[in-house]
Amino acid sequence: MKRGIITILILAAAFAGIMFVLNKNKAKNEADTAVVAVQNEAVAVRVDTAKVRSVNAQYLTNGIFMPKQEVKISSETAGKVIRVLVEEGATVRAGQTLAIVDGDKQNVNVSNAQAVFNNAQAELERFESAFSTGGVTKQQLDQVKLQLENAKNNLKSAQLTASDVNIVASFAGVVNKRNIEPGSYVAPGQELFEIVNISTLKLRVPVDEKNITQVQLGQTIKIETAVLPDTSFVGRVIFIAPKADASLNFPVDLEVSTGKDNLLKAGMYATASFGDVAETAVLVIPRNAFVGSISSNQVFIVEKGKAVLKNAVAGRSFGDYIEVSSGLTAGDQVIVSGQINLLDGNAVEIIK
Repeated sequence: MKRGIITILILAAAFAGIMFVLNKNKAKNEADTAVVAVQNEAVAVRVDTAKVRSVNAQYLTNGIFMPKQEVKISSETAGKVIRVLVEEGATVRAGQTLAIVDGDKQNVNVSNAQAVFNNAQAELERFESAFSTGGVTKQQLDQVKLQLENAKNNLKSAQLTASDVNIVASFAGVVNKRNIEPGSYVAPGQELFEIVNISTLKLRVPVDEKNITQVQLGQTIKIETAVLPDTSFVGRVIFIAPKADASLNFPVDLEVSTGKDNLLKAGMYATASFGDVAETAVLVIPRNAFVGSISSNQVFIVEKGKAVLKNAVAGRSFGDYIEVSSGLTAGDQVIVSGQINLLDGNAVEIIK
């Protein structure tokens, strides 16, 4: 009996000791967690300063030169190529024959269609004579007239097909590609030549919504390209897109002369400068200071160790910097990294 009581007391004491240790450890863990929470309350961010800078007020945008006209000429009929009359790089005029396809089969079809048409015409004359004497009915005469009309249409179709054996250029330009050789067989729709018109080039550039209102049809724009650093060109605005693309930019086309030496080539990269060169002082912040995108017009600034969300109306773009037309003042510390973790009023820790 005494031994049982002693065992119970020993187990009770052990259990009480275990609970004491567990409660002590729990309190310590909670205290440590609270300390960590206090230490991690501030969000680490990087900042830059809104400052007034002297910048070039021109709007610069980049694009790639394209031919004024470009077309891929395909075969209209099947057959064997008899002759190819131009080489790659050759200058051609509108309507010039580029290649000739064997037209024997087409000529036979024209002859057959002509014979059917002649027979239908003679048949109609006989029926008209017979109708005048009562030898045939009006219905029979109308049927022969219909046969003549069908024969006429078939003859015209055969003649058009026969004329397609001559592959011709649709406009004046340069042969950029030739995909056939004499003796090769072509099928309808097969691409035979690529013709480009480079008498003038077209430069398509994106213009953002802040500057598109300054662009007018017929306006002359200075154009420069890195491959010809000592030469500038003049482009004329010939198209302004009525609708912005997914990036909120408006495509604008500039027509540019290649010059007497044809220095410019399709595919070259170029920069268009909208407006006159003029140094002006503007308040700017880094592009990456904006929350989400520039169009959000929102930035975080640091005030008394906290992040404050501000409306900053974006203006013109100057490379990595964006003009701020209202909402900020010079000297404001704008957050440029870590915004994804911020809410308005969060404590922040500035890191370098």
